[in-house]
Amino acid sequence: MRKIYLVPALVGLLTSVAVGPVAAQGAVPKQKAAPAPKAAPAGTPVAAGATSAAATENPAAEDKIKAIDGFRSAKFGMNEADVRAAMAKDFNPKPDAIKIQDNASELTRSLLLSAPELLPNGGTAELSYVFGYKSKSLIQVGAVWSKGADTAMTPEKLFSNANILRAHFMGEGFKPDSIAVNMPVAGGIVMFRGSDAKDRSVILLLQGTFETKENNRVLTPTSLLLFYVADAKSPDIFKLPPGQF
Repeated sequence: MRKIYLVPALVGLLTSVAVGPVAAQGAVPKQKAAPAPKAAPAGTPVAAGATSAAATENPAAEDKIKAIDGFRSAKFGMNEADVRAAMAKDFNPKPDAIKIQDNASELTRSLLLSAPELLPNGGTAELSYVFGYKSKSLIQVGAVWSKGADTAMTPEKLFSNANILRAHFMGEGFKPDSIAVNMPVAGGIVMFRGSDAKDRSVILLLQGTFETKENNRVLTPTSLLLFYVADAKSPDIFKLPPGQF
């Protein structure tokens, strides 16, 4: 299992204008909750299998905007006992399958679980349920598909999973002005980004290595990251009070 972070740099990824490359910071390793890499230069070709970056208009009325309240039975604001019960309901894991991970810098706590076939025919994903520093309640749920989670994972499968999830989210009715798809960033492509009326967000990031083929930058994916975030602008993590140092 890898370290899980809820890094404030996610704010840039979720609030940047969809018609240009994303402005964000920090490489995103497996199970690192949120920040996307620094944006690629404007005009950078999109990797094979994806279309050009653009804002996507959605005709959904305000009262029909998708509500992001968590993931499956696990809802934002739940305490650890309730989340464990939700995980048991959703995945029926063995008693020792759920692992605990504490983050020493953000002072958050996470429950980790490997989930075979989280996405039908998509292979095994590694789930993370993150609890806030002050609230001790659920503030983020993440899923990562990679060889680290499933040794049988392939770039083709990662592309397939990414395309299936992007198509699903495109039809879910997120706030039109929050939606962005296929945005190239250093180290990957933001396949989808969207928020609900309360600014709770979903982000789907396909990571990998770029190489130039026939004057196009082509991505060979190594991982796919999906995150549901309760409050990306002001995450419940430890921060030093102003003026202490």
